[in-house]
Amino acid sequence: MSHTNPDPEPERTTGLEPGGGVPQGETPPAESSMPGAGPRETHNPPKGWAKAPLTLILVLTVLVAAFFLAYAIVLAL
Repeated sequence: MSHTNPDPEPERTTGLEPGGGVPQGETPPAESSMPGAGPRETHNPPKGWAKAPLTLILVLTVLVAAFFLAYAIVLAL
């Protein structure tokens, strides 16, 4: 089984100057910045959590904590 090197030989690669440099014009131009990449957004929803979901999460957290506290007290007795 023979293994071939997938990398091209620098002496045979087109577009390389002696020493491995790349001449001007051989590389593609740089990409433009990201703001021009997508459509313009006209609707930006408010940031942060709504009051109802945040309240529900806090109430559930308190109930779970109270359950484990009561369970620990029952086990300790």
